Amino acid sequence: MRAAPFTKLLIANRGEIAVRVIRACHEMGLQAVAVYSDADRDALHVRMADEAFHLGAAPASESYLRIDRLIETARRAGAQAVHPGYGFLAERPDFAEACGAAGLVFVGPPPSAMRALGLKTEARKLMAAAHVPYVPGTLDPLPTVDAARAAAEAFGFPIALKAVAGGGGKGLRIVRDPADLDAAFRQATSEAGAAFGDASVYVEKAIERPRHVEIQVLADQHGRCIYLGERDCSLQRRHQKVIEESPSPALDDDLRRRMGEVAVQAAQAAGYTNAGTVEFLLAPDQSFYFLEVNARLQVEHPVTEMVTGIDLVREQIRIAAGEPLGYDQSAIQPRGHAIECRINAEDPAAGYLPSTGTIVGFRPPLGPGVRVDSGVEEGGQISVHYDPMLAKLIVWAENRERALDRMDRALREFLILGVKTSIPQQLWLINHPAFRYGDVDTAWLERTWTGTENVERAADDRALAAIAAALHADAAAAHVAVPASAPAHAAGRSSWRAAARAGWRS
Repeated sequence: MRAAPFTKLLIANRGEIAVRVIRACHEMGLQAVAVYSDADRDALHVRMADEAFHLGAAPASESYLRIDRLIETARRAGAQAVHPGYGFLAERPDFAEACGAAGLVFVGPPPSAMRALGLKTEARKLMAAAHVPYVPGTLDPLPTVDAARAAAEAFGFPIALKAVAGGGGKGLRIVRDPADLDAAFRQATSEAGAAFGDASVYVEKAIERPRHVEIQVLADQHGRCIYLGERDCSLQRRHQKVIEESPSPALDDDLRRRMGEVAVQAAQAAGYTNAGTVEFLLAPDQSFYFLEVNARLQVEHPVTEMVTGIDLVREQIRIAAGEPLGYDQSAIQPRGHAIECRINAEDPAAGYLPSTGTIVGFRPPLGPGVRVDSGVEEGGQISVHYDPMLAKLIVWAENRERALDRMDRALREFLILGVKTSIPQQLWLINHPAFRYGDVDTAWLERTWTGTENVERAADDRALAAIAAALHADAAAAHVAVPASAPAHAAGRSSWRAAARAGWRS
């Protein structure tokens, strides 16, 4: 079914989210237009799209963040709509406005809602007016460290210094001792200024050992807004999510309903339409507090899709096209349990050192209830220019215990060679008793993980050795000299699968 009034959509992004949107477009009968930088010339999303246009050099500032080039490319391609994905320009109201000025439909919330929610202090004022519970703290930026000290003393330590324009943990400092406030204020303002071009910060009371629970909402342009259950994102490192699941092991049906209704209340207060996520901190006493609204599609949206059966990207496109949702809250009946692991190109045992290079082998897991969203493949290059996420591994099962067991199996099957990945740590986490019991909070991972844990990593080394031997055997048979560092695709016959499989099992 084609979603009028547009037939061609440009995806202003890259990697797995670009692939995800392209697939939704093709299922809806829409043409998908990809964009790419120098580093992504041979990327999967470029080949999957109906058309692809070059933006510029590898740095995002010269390609994916160039609003002028994206708008001009959409015009050249004859696209009538733009999907921003997540990251890059997804939450930039000036990008949404530029799309509107160019006659392009922006697949996302209106710029007014993005602005109302983009500055944390303004969002908190909006929630206060709408009687949405928010973390106690200041509602205005703090101009000096003395003002921050006065606020901290009023609310009581520990407190959190947060960037007004921030997100993703940038410009955030937890202060437990008054003696540390001066240094923390300098660090928070400096980091906020560098990251967002706005150095202002505010103070919140620090909630001790909270869980991070977020509610997915959908709002159409006809006044209907619903919630699609929650995602528990409490396993985090430096405020970056590592594992997400739905439903949360910490919520009962009554709390789930109350949080969902408050999330709808928050979205409606901002005049929000399209897909969005209302994030909350859940305290140990089951009280919950508004944290922020992510005015875009979330990385972890597949978790919600798996338990509800609703294609969120399709719904985004339908809503942007002016279509009504066509269903109400009673239609949302989540079933089973879903878990997502973010597979990153990094070494958790070495302080999460990024890993770059050529992917010489890529074998995703298969089987019932297993989904892999990825924008990489064998022979692809992992560079320093973009986010290190290689793939999202999502599993579904009838209950949480079976979902955890399925994730364990899928992680063991997932073979990525040529770069180090977070898979060994993910295996350790999935099998840790505290996570199995659902007894974690947002700081648990950083308190618990030291980098010296006994994780499974030797299989990768054995598989790499087997692949190297196979490559040289292939090269010898073909009378071709292949250097020791050559990627798997350099050989005429791809024998890495058999070799890797043997190495992985040994």
